[in-house]
Amino acid sequence: MIEIAVKYIERVTGAQPYTGNANRMCRGCVIDSRLVEADNIFVAFSGERVDGNEFAPQAIEAGAAAVILTKEPSRKLIRLADDHECAVFVTADAEQFLLDLAQGYRSRMHCTVVGITGSIGKTTTKDILTELLSVRYRVHATQGNYNNLIGMPLTILSAPKDTQVLVLEMGMNSFGEIERLSKCAQPTYSVITKIGTSHIGMLGSRENIARAKAEILVGMPPSAENFEGRHSVLVLGGEDDYTPFIIDTFARPAGVDVLLAGTSEDDDVCARNIEVGADGCPEFDITLENGSQYHTGLSIPGAQSVQNALYAAAIASRMGIAQYEIDQVFHKLAITGRRQELRHATSGATVIDDSYNASPESMAAALDLLTRLDCAGSRIAILGEIGELGDDAARLHALVGAYAAAKKLDLMVCVGGDGAAEMARAAKLMGMPEQNISHMATTEQALARWGSVLAPTDLVLVKGSRFVGLDRFVEGVCADVRK
Repeated sequence: MIEIAVKYIERVTGAQPYTGNANRMCRGCVIDSRLVEADNIFVAFSGERVDGNEFAPQAIEAGAAAVILTKEPSRKLIRLADDHECAVFVTADAEQFLLDLAQGYRSRMHCTVVGITGSIGKTTTKDILTELLSVRYRVHATQGNYNNLIGMPLTILSAPKDTQVLVLEMGMNSFGEIERLSKCAQPTYSVITKIGTSHIGMLGSRENIARAKAEILVGMPPSAENFEGRHSVLVLGGEDDYTPFIIDTFARPAGVDVLLAGTSEDDDVCARNIEVGADGCPEFDITLENGSQYHTGLSIPGAQSVQNALYAAAIASRMGIAQYEIDQVFHKLAITGRRQELRHATSGATVIDDSYNASPESMAAALDLLTRLDCAGSRIAILGEIGELGDDAARLHALVGAYAAAKKLDLMVCVGGDGAAEMARAAKLMGMPEQNISHMATTEQALARWGSVLAPTDLVLVKGSRFVGLDRFVEGVCADVRK
């Protein structure tokens, strides 16, 4: 984790010092006063419901070496800080303070940074790449959903000093956020997984989403430069329709080379002859950038996982991970929780827990998996509403409903408000029998109506945006023992 003397905090971040022992060492950084340990830096954020500045006294008494406020400290607080030899700083922007502090630490580590963004597949790509690079390197990677303007710098600041590779997931809700993250992280390698429809309600179009994701190039050095012993590269999907736009409009002007990963022989890293087994796990022939060709397979379900594996393999191969090492890791992957995770219901039914989040594209991929796995009973989809679709919400929910109807499901339960109702309406319009469609307003209603009727031979997909809370449906029907 970060170690920095108080006297250097102003130099790195521009925060204004009020008091403190200039030579005291700070170790680690937190934003929750309840998590403060001896010598931590505590950064106070002012939220809608909680003002972190009010918890500065607790942070000081818990042993913080420095507290960073967004309001001028009272005399009482200064006296308390002096009594505990705690430094007090004030910054106008707590987010930018974290980003500046993390950038300073990242620069001192001299490690290789990989940035990953995109509409879907970021976390799976990050997880696979982390496993691949851990074969040879000391890797520190994003945990959970720590991928925003607060979470990503905290990830950097928590990295051990001897970290060799940082794998950082970068999320966003609006223009400019990926740019700020990229300037902080200065990635040598980056991946844009896919330009989908997530956040289309905030950005207005897929082209705008592509522009926002391409901001990851802002912090990357040109490929012609030798940056800490490596030359930069951006990995894109070979068959993504916005790949040419990103290359021509952003990558080329930035002087950053591009690797294409996909299913075409023209791609630098490609997969061919993809076959999904009875367990939902894919096998395929892979060709790496160096021309190496071999047959491999993934131990995680879903054909869409192949594309994410290709992104990861493209970076890993560039960083010296051998063919046989990639193959070995592919066959022993474990997936991050609630992403197409196979579980058992107490009734014996098999549940595909994909409740972490949803977009129209990932809904379609999950429905593909539901129809590919072996099932002796009924195929059931519990589908939650999708958030952040804006004016396109009705149309995109209808497309999901129509796609589900084409899968000939035995039961589709749509959970939520207008979007869920639109899914159900479209499925009926496209020929799904009315008795096979159910619309429930809440997860609790869906659980009460359908949770107790699952048969041992049923196969059940549970997927929706986080705000719907379909993880509660999964926990309500599943045993504690995971498959």
